[in-house]
Amino acid sequence: MGVADAGLFYPVWSDRLLEEWARAAARLDPAQEVFARGEIALLRSRWPKACYAANPDLEETLYLPDMADRHVLASAITSNAPQIITMNLRDFPRSALSEFGVDAIHPDAFLRRLYDQEPDKITQVVQHVSQEAERLSGGSLPLRALLKKARLPRLGKLFG
Repeated sequence: MGVADAGLFYPVWSDRLLEEWARAAARLDPAQEVFARGEIALLRSRWPKACYAANPDLEETLYLPDMADRHVLASAITSNAPQIITMNLRDFPRSALSEFGVDAIHPDAFLRRLYDQEPDKITQVVQHVSQEAERLSGGSLPLRALLKKARLPRLGKLFG
């Protein structure tokens, strides 16, 4: 979200998507749910106009490999978002998205593309995230390893 703070994109989501995040975190550990709900509250306060409810009528007309993801595409269409940023590219095939002018992109590719356009801004964001991770962990964290763990290996190669 640091790149959104830097003005490189404006995020959009739905209440349902945020709730799914909190429930997934709860399945991992109840403490993770508390953390996720805190993050969600921060997201809502930083981007108050980012929430777009999926139109249920539109949602019913959409087909995706995982029908439970239709609300994501419906929210993208409703908000005129050009991309769905997801690690789950398999469930958002180009053939299902293209007629709506939406593309799915992995966060690593998305950030790498932004780096090509705005290297100084992305470098500042990555450095800030690295400093914050070290502050929270209380120790030194190699940046490339941190980005690899976050499933951002191509971005990590730029900083390692």
